[in-house]
Amino acid sequence: MYREQFALGEGIYLLNHSVGRPPVTAETAARSGFFDPWKTGAGEPWDAWFTEVDRFRGAVANLLNSDAENVCPQANLSSALTKIVHALPRRIGRDTIVYTEADFPSMGFVLAMAGRAGFRLRCIPNTADFGSLDCWKSTFDDDVYLALVTHVHSNTSRQVPVSDICALARERAIMTVVDVAQSAGVVPIDADDWSADFVVGSCVKFLCGGPGAGFLWVNDRVLRDCQPSDVGWFSHADPFEFDIHQFRYADSALRFWGGTPPVLPYAVAANSLETMTNIGIERIRAHSLELTQAIIDSVPRKCLFTPARPANRGGTVALDFGERQPAAADALAGAGVHFDIRRTGIRLSPHIYTTSDEIDSVIACLAPFAA
Repeated sequence: MYREQFALGEGIYLLNHSVGRPPVTAETAARSGFFDPWKTGAGEPWDAWFTEVDRFRGAVANLLNSDAENVCPQANLSSALTKIVHALPRRIGRDTIVYTEADFPSMGFVLAMAGRAGFRLRCIPNTADFGSLDCWKSTFDDDVYLALVTHVHSNTSRQVPVSDICALARERAIMTVVDVAQSAGVVPIDADDWSADFVVGSCVKFLCGGPGAGFLWVNDRVLRDCQPSDVGWFSHADPFEFDIHQFRYADSALRFWGGTPPVLPYAVAANSLETMTNIGIERIRAHSLELTQAIIDSVPRKCLFTPARPANRGGTVALDFGERQPAAADALAGAGVHFDIRRTGIRLSPHIYTTSDEIDSVIACLAPFAA
């Protein structure tokens, strides 16, 4: 019943871990929220554009079960993490950032630059069990200042217990940044319940909002202590004060914003976020688990790189058929299935617009290689 709400194209689309399909209303949202005020407005379009940005912030807040004042638009997660690292107040004896080898490489690239700000890095190896709290306990030494926690890992779709990890970090006075790029839109999120210090995400994947509309959520308890260095007039408490000698950080998360922002991505993404939350993330999650479980049940465990238990996985299934992998990929491509291949194998990500019949076709393609 939801397929008609999305522009699906030809074939069986299972690339939602990369780019989600847009709602059919995306072009109308772009036109009414961005182009119409620009082309036909009586004056300059900023008032109308601000409305779209506020709509985006509200939609993100609704997704995260939080408040719009805690949300700052970002171009992407890398930019958001860079701003966080350079905004943190320094603490004597606390100079280590913890992350994992399974985090998205772009985030690791940002942290590699953190050495310039005096931080040291501690990388938890891929061989560790990130889903175990003991893994994090053994890493959270007294020198740790910040931990990057990826809610769902991109190559395996492994989900970690964010709430427990953040609680452990708070006990040890460690700050946390949670990456929700692979979970937002397909796994329910409650930022207030997690009580992380920061949450960063993007709308391009399961949220079906396209690129360029990232977001940064900041916890009230740390907001006032953060002094971002990458600022601009939109980071100002009063952007239209226009006094070059007076800069005052915005009281809200907008202090992390910067200079003149794009607007079009947020107009498009706000519409998509509203579409997804109107459908219901819990409903999307249930449908995703049903379809991914069907794939998981059809293959031997030795082929599976994704946790079999529903509570331990996101919205993707990663499969590796060994030496028969190229033939399996050819079979899927020949049946019009859209997928990709990473180090952990073939990645398949159904969404709310994916049907059981489509998944049955995928299973039939893989059957000769799963025997």
